[in-house]
Amino acid sequence: MEQRNISFWLQLLFSLSHSFPNSKLNNCIKANAKSCGECIQVGAKCGWCTDPEFLKQGEATSTRCDELESLRKRGCDGAKVENPRGSQQVLKNKAVTNRNKGAKKLRPEDITQIQPQKLTLSLRSGEPQSFNLKFKRAEDYPIDLYYLMDLSYSMKDDLENVKNLGTQLMLEMSKITSDFRIGFGSFVEKTVMPYISTTPAKLLNPCTGDQNCTSPFSYKNVLKLTSNGQEFNTLVGQQQISGNLDSPEGGFDAIMQVAVCGEHIGWRNVTRLLVFSTDAGFHFAGDGKLGGIVLPNDGKCHLENNMYTMSHYYDYPSIAHLVQKLSDNNIQTIFAITEEFQPVYKELKNLIPKSAVGTLSANSSNVINLIIDAYNSLSSEVILENSKLAEGVTITYQSRCKNGVTGEGEMGRKCSNISIGDEVSFTISITAKQCPKMGKPETIKIKPLGFTEEVEIALNFICECDCHKNGIEDSEICHNGNGTFECGACRCNEGRIGRHCECSTNEVTSEDLDKNCRKDNGTDICSNNGDCVCGTCECKKRENPEERYSGKFCECDNFNCDRSNNKLCGGHGRCECRVCICDANWTGSACDCSLDTTTCLASNKQICNGRGTCECGTCKCTDPKFQGPTCEICPTCPGVCAEHKECVQCRAFGTGEKKETCERDCSYFNLIKVKDRDKLPQPGQAFPLMHCKERDANDCWFYYTYAVNNNTEKEVHVVETLDCPAGPDIIPIVAGVVAGIVLIGLALLLIWKLLMIIHDRREFAKFEKEKMNAKWDTGENPIYKSAVTTVVNPKYEGK
Repeated sequence: MEQRNISFWLQLLFSLSHSFPNSKLNNCIKANAKSCGECIQVGAKCGWCTDPEFLKQGEATSTRCDELESLRKRGCDGAKVENPRGSQQVLKNKAVTNRNKGAKKLRPEDITQIQPQKLTLSLRSGEPQSFNLKFKRAEDYPIDLYYLMDLSYSMKDDLENVKNLGTQLMLEMSKITSDFRIGFGSFVEKTVMPYISTTPAKLLNPCTGDQNCTSPFSYKNVLKLTSNGQEFNTLVGQQQISGNLDSPEGGFDAIMQVAVCGEHIGWRNVTRLLVFSTDAGFHFAGDGKLGGIVLPNDGKCHLENNMYTMSHYYDYPSIAHLVQKLSDNNIQTIFAITEEFQPVYKELKNLIPKSAVGTLSANSSNVINLIIDAYNSLSSEVILENSKLAEGVTITYQSRCKNGVTGEGEMGRKCSNISIGDEVSFTISITAKQCPKMGKPETIKIKPLGFTEEVEIALNFICECDCHKNGIEDSEICHNGNGTFECGACRCNEGRIGRHCECSTNEVTSEDLDKNCRKDNGTDICSNNGDCVCGTCECKKRENPEERYSGKFCECDNFNCDRSNNKLCGGHGRCECRVCICDANWTGSACDCSLDTTTCLASNKQICNGRGTCECGTCKCTDPKFQGPTCEICPTCPGVCAEHKECVQCRAFGTGEKKETCERDCSYFNLIKVKDRDKLPQPGQAFPLMHCKERDANDCWFYYTYAVNNNTEKEVHVVETLDCPAGPDIIPIVAGVVAGIVLIGLALLLIWKLLMIIHDRREFAKFEKEKMNAKWDTGENPIYKSAVTTVVNPKYEGK
């Protein structure tokens, strides 16, 4: 018993050591899917084999679910693999409108800026479905503009300038669109303390002194949207300033009513602009408690006679509530704010998509330019948003904007700097991570912020396989009708288990059934590699999807066979029940012995060059002088040194005839440099060795050895320094030459001097001899005169 356990653990450790390094998580196997429908929901890579004969003995039904390539390798015919794919169908695809400002006027509903408009996607879990969405900003698109103004006392001078706004703005906007409408509304504050004074006098005239002001109010819709600019001027000219006590105003109440009271305001399905003009801050959700108002704003329309009547009953809306209603009603907001409150409203703008902030002069004299600039800014950017997604559904955007600019992630939702007539596109991918409850279809909508047009997408979820429709309920195959036979396997009724639903859940742990799972009446159930279910072994699954247990008692596996080069069955066979089944032309316990002799053919077409035998595709050289994969290399044969001289010279010293082509021609051996000749390998190695001595162009000797090691790798050991003849000693030579020249010069001078002396003596002797023999005439020269003249002074008396 103990010996058997030790053997089991050694086997387990061996299998783990070989399986985990190469394992990869296979979600299809891990999911333990009991049916085809469960399988295809695991991921897009999973398939279900419907072949009734696919499973081997001991394999559980869930092993029918696997990656497609793995199913193919396991022998499942591709025609019997259930692998439904997602699809898409465009239901409405009206082209975007191409029109110029001077063209025939179209109704707003006839203008198309987004394409397609409606489609259906069938989603398989984990498989994205992508489609392209096109947006083109139409020229001469209708605009509705509602001017919402703060009429607290501090805006008195601003009201005077707004009174003529209608006709002037009509004139300017006619340059952008031929279909423009304008409306006007005003707000002050909630009509309760402490926002206003509730004394009777102040309710009639909240202003001080002799100022004539109208009674305070929360929000008033003065003028419904109209194309009559003069009517705007007339009605706005009749408005009076009011007053309140605190600095923040009740503008959020007014914005909410403008957004949700579409019929009262007169909004059309066109570009909707809301201009919010004030010189003060704002109250928001929670501030109503100061006046005893605790009910949250309900986001509904409460206009009676164009007056907001529930300001005393509902709190101010929150910013998030306001954002939702503005987005739902496709309203783009322009905040015309004085310099003092610019920072506050710029922060608010960051929270409200498709909004802009402009600096309003102290008396609103620049309001027209502000509106035009803000409109151009808003309309030059398109931002896509989608409705709430179903659980497990994700969406991604990729934009292709003007001038080839692309964006992904959050930047993939928008394009900027779009001019009228420009066309941009988006690639939208929708992925379902799982099937929703009950698998019911869902609908989502995608639209550009601030635009009324949208894309409607119906999502159908693939939660069952096609073969599910052909299932046979209460099939005899499933143990006398205890399950439905579908997709090649039994789907058991509740309370039944087993491959054929042959057992009740109450019988699973029966001792009588367990004995059927013990091999040779041993103690190990299913060889410790599986579970006994209904008297039948269902083998365990492994992390590596390529590795499986099988057999009646899970005693077999396909990963504990012999290995070669760290590969199961040498990579040339398959492992069945721990025995390698080799491929053709391979043999051996690990299929590592090739029967093919082509790898042993030498260049002369002889097997192993006639100097060896071919064993398992490798030459075994019988002549000890020959080496290499085909017994053609002879390191000790004559001519080896001369053959490799040029390559050794160029690689070791960078010289020689092959220095220009060294890398290409001389990389066939491993070069190892040593310091001196004593460090070179010596004879007696396990492989033949050739010592070489060669001379280069400079008459320098270099020494190296050439050998082919046991791994058939060519090795060259070379002494890293050249042995060159010693050069002449220049100084002694120069000194000797100089000394020789000096000595020779002195010798020549001495010889010349000696010859001169001898010559002079001879000449002198000759002169003396001639002098002695000479006979001179003593007669005087007749023309000779004495050089002495004697003169006597006549006066001399000789005294």
